[in-house]
Amino acid sequence: MPVEFLGIAATHDGSETTARSGGAFDKEYTLRLARAHEDHGWDRVLFAYGSGSPDPAPAAAYIASRLDRLQILLAHRPNVSYPTFAAKTFATLDQISEGRLTVHFITGGNDHEQGREGDTLTKDQRYARTREYIQIVRKIWTTHEPFDHEGEHYRFHDFVSDVFPAQQPRPDISFGGSSPAAYAAGGAEADIYCLWGEPLEKTAEQIEAVKAAAKASGRTDVPRIQVAFRPIIAPTEELAWEKARRTVGAIEARKASGESVTRRHTGQANPQNSGSQRLIAIAEAGERYDRALWTPTATATGGAGNSNALVGTPETVAQALLDYYDLGVDILSARGYDLLGDAIDFGRHVIPVVREEVAKRDAERAARGARPLAAVRG
Repeated sequence: MPVEFLGIAATHDGSETTARSGGAFDKEYTLRLARAHEDHGWDRVLFAYGSGSPDPAPAAAYIASRLDRLQILLAHRPNVSYPTFAAKTFATLDQISEGRLTVHFITGGNDHEQGREGDTLTKDQRYARTREYIQIVRKIWTTHEPFDHEGEHYRFHDFVSDVFPAQQPRPDISFGGSSPAAYAAGGAEADIYCLWGEPLEKTAEQIEAVKAAAKASGRTDVPRIQVAFRPIIAPTEELAWEKARRTVGAIEARKASGESVTRRHTGQANPQNSGSQRLIAIAEAGERYDRALWTPTATATGGAGNSNALVGTPETVAQALLDYYDLGVDILSARGYDLLGDAIDFGRHVIPVVREEVAKRDAERAARGARPLAAVRG
């Protein structure tokens, strides 16, 4: 598939603009939101991780056992379980989903959030641990004979798993980050490298940094690139911008009332992670970039996570996404502020336009005797 779409598998209906209406894990809403993605053209959904949030692995298993096509991106922090245990969990989930799992490894960019679950390593130590963890999990997935491991962070002897992934040889590994240490780790280990939405020029620079890191690690291939946005769409440009301003107003109102507007509130005003620092710097330099990128949503949340918006009609937002596709991005992540309604609208009005245009471009390349763009990137 030349282009893929990633949505969010939230376990409740809250967002930065609206407080949740029930508990942290609303089983019915979780299924309803996932089904909306499956029914409206999305490829996969992310089960995110937070120190106090519902465990994403059983939530993902719940969805996988009830839906037939939707793929799963499971976020996992290496500090929360030993890699031998995690590898079996992932393999079991891949069996439950009949080969629909990708695992996203989170190194952790905030000491306060990591410390909530007892992680006291420095950032550089965490990256080294993540690389070792990924290497162990990959080996467990593909090794049928007992083996020993003596590493910097993990030691075990005579281990062999009795459960293996449905996908052969293994599920894909996803990774993200915007620091040199992240590029080095992800460039070496990841099948998919995830970025937050930035202006086209800066995104192109990050893609080149990932490619350079992959080459420096000795790889002959490069990770696929994923970029994440917060789309704000409406039937006309005027209505879309009115909606965008209302969105920021709702975020600011919640903050003024003392509510936490982010899923994983860290208790710190200034973010430690490079990705959030970049988003804040971009927002300070300007509100609007390129065709539709808008930064006040990032400003309002302190650069927390995926927070830059794409604003406009469905056609405008689709064309903006195609600009990123032309840079080499073939996984497009999108999450609105009305999680359910926006997932349906985006699936109905944006995804078909992007898919049609990508197919058209690949057909034109084929007619010229060139390989499809996705094949060139690989």
